[in-house]
Amino acid sequence: MVNILVTGGAGYIGSVTSEALIARGHRVTVLDNLVTGHREAVHPEAAFVEADIRDREAVSAAVRDRQVEATLHFAALSLVGESMERPHDYFENNTVGTLELLGSLERAGVRKFVLSSTAALFGTPESVPIAEDARIAPESVYGETKYLIERTLAWLATGGLGYAALRYFNAAGASETYGEDHRPESHLIPLVLQVAAGQRERISVFGDDYPTVDGSCLRDYIHVRDLADAHVLAVESLRPGERRSYNLGNGRGFSVFEVIEACRRVTGCEVASEVVGRRAGDPATLVADSGKIKRELGWQPRHHDLDEIVGSAWNWRQRHPHGYSG
Repeated sequence: MVNILVTGGAGYIGSVTSEALIARGHRVTVLDNLVTGHREAVHPEAAFVEADIRDREAVSAAVRDRQVEATLHFAALSLVGESMERPHDYFENNTVGTLELLGSLERAGVRKFVLSSTAALFGTPESVPIAEDARIAPESVYGETKYLIERTLAWLATGGLGYAALRYFNAAGASETYGEDHRPESHLIPLVLQVAAGQRERISVFGDDYPTVDGSCLRDYIHVRDLADAHVLAVESLRPGERRSYNLGNGRGFSVFEVIEACRRVTGCEVASEVVGRRAGDPATLVADSGKIKRELGWQPRHHDLDEIVGSAWNWRQRHPHGYSG
């Protein structure tokens, strides 16, 4: 058993990962300011601290009182478009906030750190699938904030910090208990399911003239439970002073039109869609090469099927038609 601090544990991926950690017998403390997270998403067996990662006293007290040995860091602002409109907020919250958190952890002697990173580091890829050694060239403030954190971690590792940076592609799906409830929602699958549920009139498809199988963008969708498993493996195997970076995806791309059709199949509902202009900065294809974490940690995604991923999200949405609020 490891005593683990999960920042952002009231959010989407943090809540599902906390659930997986507790199922493995670990002792979890969730620290979340609830700006974007939900108190209902905190596992009942986890201790909860409502605080910001920049609150040195609160972080230090949580680490001391719960004898924290490792940290999984999910807390962040994460909307790419919003980051371009509010760059200062993103640098302050994500990069500066993480530096404050790392300082508190260092003073407390916590030397294992798993970062929720992102495929946004790579910008428009030179080739796909994308491996960890691909050119890093963020095209958004959000991606840049995560890259700066990764660079900081690499320097801190020279002083003994062990870290793993997990670069996700498109997280999707839900566990039996915890699911996706962003406000506003920006992810494709929950947006399409809102149309199926009659909560949204139609889904917009941003461009149908890309060099892909049907003209819409291709993305690598990975089940959130598989992401959680990767975090568990990373924190359980991490040692002080180690430096790791892993890409997390299924290794297969699904187009926007394929996702919409999967939602129609799973829900049995009509889903109106409309093609609109491309969004600036949307690469045609983003697919992960996750061979490194499979070789080094034995990770294997268990939920490859798009209908299964969509089905888990739809089941959660039916139990929570208005998210955690209802």
